Amino acid sequence: MSIDKFMKYFLAFLIFFNTSLMVANAQLVTCDPKKPKLSKNDTIRVASTVDNCEIIPWILLNEVKITEVRTFRSYEERVAYNRLRYNVLKVLPYALYAKRRFEKLERDLAVVSDEKEQKKLVKECDNEIKNLFNREVKELTITQGKILTKLIDRNLNRTTYDIIKENKGVIRAFVYQSIARVVGHDLKATYDAQNVQEDFNIEVILKNSNYYH
Repeated sequence: MSIDKFMKYFLAFLIFFNTSLMVANAQLVTCDPKKPKLSKNDTIRVASTVDNCEIIPWILLNEVKITEVRTFRSYEERVAYNRLRYNVLKVLPYALYAKRRFEKLERDLAVVSDEKEQKKLVKECDNEIKNLFNREVKELTITQGKILTKLIDRNLNRTTYDIIKENKGVIRAFVYQSIARVVGHDLKATYDAQNVQEDFNIEVILKNSNYYH
């Protein structure tokens, strides 16, 4: 027998052998799993998987994150961290509100080409922010205001100064920044959890607050 004929017979044998295995495996997988007997108290519906002709019920559990218990080098460090946590959770609702409101403004501006209508949308957003400030945000401490400024940068990837400049112009942004400087604020403050210890602590607090995922 020539080598060419031998290879043809050999390949044909391999194809036949593999096909036979596939059919055999298919026959092994095909089965009629026995359904479990239900009682009158079995009222909870769950998912199930067939494994070796056996029905295995299962439920999907929520993800559980396991983190280490934070330790502090001193009592003062613990107090400072708890104070930071209080301030972060205090301003967090305002930061989330600002994020949602400015994202809505950007969506609205993207579908409106009329300049007059765009100015109207910006004014409405500005009035809502002002009303929030006059009603609640003005009661924040200087420290809480600084944290809020950082959270806005975290959420929108833009500083408060940039947002004001884009929507109200350079002059208005400069005026607001000058006023903020008087009371110890910086509207150009950025958020850097990788290199700034306080921002790193803020990030840990945010991740453990269940507001962010």
